[in-house]
Amino acid sequence: MRTPLRLGSRGSKLALWQANWAKTQLERTALVEVRIEVIRTAGDKISDVPLAQAPPTTGQAGGIKALFTKEIEEALLEKHIDLAVHSLKDLPVELPTGLMLGAIPAREDARDALISRHGQKYADLPVGARVGTSSLRRQVQLRLLRDDVLIEPLRGNLDTRLRKLDEDRYHAIVVAMAGLKRMGWADRATQVFLLQEMIPAIGQGALAIEVRADDAELLRALERLRDPDTEAAVRAERAFLRRLGGGCQVPLAAHAQVKQERLMVVGVVVSTDAERAVRGTEEGPQSEAETLGRKLAERLLQDGAQEILTALPEGSVRPPGSA
Repeated sequence: MRTPLRLGSRGSKLALWQANWAKTQLERTALVEVRIEVIRTAGDKISDVPLAQAPPTTGQAGGIKALFTKEIEEALLEKHIDLAVHSLKDLPVELPTGLMLGAIPAREDARDALISRHGQKYADLPVGARVGTSSLRRQVQLRLLRDDVLIEPLRGNLDTRLRKLDEDRYHAIVVAMAGLKRMGWADRATQVFLLQEMIPAIGQGALAIEVRADDAELLRALERLRDPDTEAAVRAERAFLRRLGGGCQVPLAAHAQVKQERLMVVGVVVSTDAERAVRGTEEGPQSEAETLGRKLAERLLQDGAQEILTALPEGSVRPPGSA
């Protein structure tokens, strides 16, 4: 194995935690030196508008999600780095030619968490409370639970979001529980949403280690970091997303879990005004993960999701069936 390996990462505290975790695991299992190289992405530079409103000129294949990956993937393809660590939810379902996922480690808590200024749960926030999130998926699901709070934009890294809450700009914010746990801030969570209250983003809580597809030696070294149950779960979720043709600009969500080699995937598509939601569940053998994800997407389309997606602004979603 060549050494040192160059590992590309974004520069936020959470991204560096993830990169250092992968570095430690690789150094322990493959006995190689790993050096982290910080790469700033377009998404890191756009902090003044919600991602769904990011200028189209900053996007590329993969849409809004690629704002957090393009520069890193280019460095990987050009062999400036050897591997990259991403939050899986940031990765488009279609990777650039020549790249692949070398390993998906065991998933952290995939649920969403509410952090409120005064220890209140979502149901107990005052009428008109300001709740911060820039995720369309979270916005519409929060509005399904309550329509008397104000959902306001919130951008920035996890520590930036917490600082904005502490500065009393919001009554509460919603973030991923996985990030809180990884940073040692789990005690900040006031409430962890149940799956029936808020379905997480595709891939939320999972890490993805991306490599060049022809790097056989590194792929072998990454084998020990793979978690088959997590890989099956996210394959189902990403198949669901691929079939619906959506991304960050589309209010949909899916989450899969494996228990005793059986996989269950739940999904939802919500209208942007939160007036209509189409939900469903599929269950089957773990080995049929992608089939189950596509099957759930097909059923939701038949149950009304097609009409919801058709009503979305042009360009926010590829026509179902085109992926």
